[in-house]
Amino acid sequence: MRAAVMAFAAAALFVLGPWAPVGTAAPFDASFARDTMRVDYLHTGGLGMEAIAVDRIVNDGPWPGSRVRLVDDTNLGTYLFEVIDRTTNQVIYSRGFATLFGEWETTPEAREAHRTFGASLRFPWPKRPVQIVLKKRDRQNAFHEFWSTLIDPASRTVNRAKLAPAGKVWTVWESGTPESKVDLLLLGDGYTEAELPKFHKDVTRLIEKMFALEPYKSHRADFNVRAIDLPASASGIHNPRTGEARRSRIGTEYNIFDSERYALSADNRGWRDVASAAPYDAVEILINNRYYGGGGIFNDHATVAVDTGSADYIFVHEFGHHFAGLGDEYYTSDVAYETGGEKIEPWEPNVTALHDPAQLKWRDLVAAGTPLPTPWDKEAYEKHSSDVQAERRRLRAAGAPESEMDTLFATQLAWETKFLSSMTHSGKVGAFEGASYEPKGLYRPEADCIMFTRDEVGFCRVCRRAIERAISLHTGKD
Repeated sequence: MRAAVMAFAAAALFVLGPWAPVGTAAPFDASFARDTMRVDYLHTGGLGMEAIAVDRIVNDGPWPGSRVRLVDDTNLGTYLFEVIDRTTNQVIYSRGFATLFGEWETTPEAREAHRTFGASLRFPWPKRPVQIVLKKRDRQNAFHEFWSTLIDPASRTVNRAKLAPAGKVWTVWESGTPESKVDLLLLGDGYTEAELPKFHKDVTRLIEKMFALEPYKSHRADFNVRAIDLPASASGIHNPRTGEARRSRIGTEYNIFDSERYALSADNRGWRDVASAAPYDAVEILINNRYYGGGGIFNDHATVAVDTGSADYIFVHEFGHHFAGLGDEYYTSDVAYETGGEKIEPWEPNVTALHDPAQLKWRDLVAAGTPLPTPWDKEAYEKHSSDVQAERRRLRAAGAPESEMDTLFATQLAWETKFLSSMTHSGKVGAFEGASYEPKGLYRPEADCIMFTRDEVGFCRVCRRAIERAISLHTGKD
């Protein structure tokens, strides 16, 4: 019996030594057909073990990505996958990414139990057998191979059929062909048939908010934006903390990793099958809910609760995680992840451990004479933020209405905007201590940024550059 997919998975199966590219990508038409191959896989781990297993290999529709920038040179992501031509052993496609499993590994539960998460690798449909190599970043920032599989696209175990659309695709705007643009797809979860007009309004409102900010404003013509109408049987999404039980094809829910505001879809198959009806490079799910929440995973998906008072901010902030690999710069809010310990240099482009100020990764943006680390009124900020977080926890414990949470955040925004804009080095690029959930040892580029607070200050210069680099990767432009 002919074996089409030969996979192996092992716990902690790492190849020693730093990763180096084995070749450069061949021209698109020489290696690929015009469809998208999607490898769904299951990632199991916990209690010191880790394993990968192929779930299925399917046709995810026409290839929407660049046919020029096939090999990823951004060095972003917890993981990197490579598609290797078996005839030449050359890398013909690669992308960095992150996953829900990778985030779960940083929670206490990963030391106490096993869990399995679904994820997907998407790449142009290969014309010949290929090897898929999955690599993981270590604490020295080197990628190590820890899983591989061989795929023959002609095998009968590969499903070449395209999936019938689950919903109706509509265009917000179209600037050009999918392979030359960033294709942003918006899905709605928790909108009933009667609420689909609201979904259309929410899409327009949030998209226009994001494209009023730089660098999206200047790059509007580099994006195609589409959405899919998919009616839900009931309004809203699953929220274990409020007792609202829901199930949908997209599968978005609150309370990811037992964090009340963290909302994502753990149903990788579900939301990707819906999304397959349209070309996409990036996906953001609009949650039809008032309860504050959202989330974003690099090169996976992002979410936003559309009716919270902070929805505009959440939409843009979480898309920054998903699209450009930006890290959270805040550090005083409660999170599910374990923090502390030795500070290694983060892969995220807007956070640094500053082990060597002379080699700061955004040093070309630092004005002469700016001290590194850069002084700021950290103690006063932390005192005010601590008071806000205490009040937030009190409101949640008391079951207060969301309007009271919105009022708290509006008051916080007014104070922080004034405070963070009035310091000696406000508005300058430097290295400000306090970032990525850590009060000590990690640094952000500017005193304020949409990745740090809800303040209406937009992205700092480092984040803007990271977003432009992501746009370039997808469009093939320099």
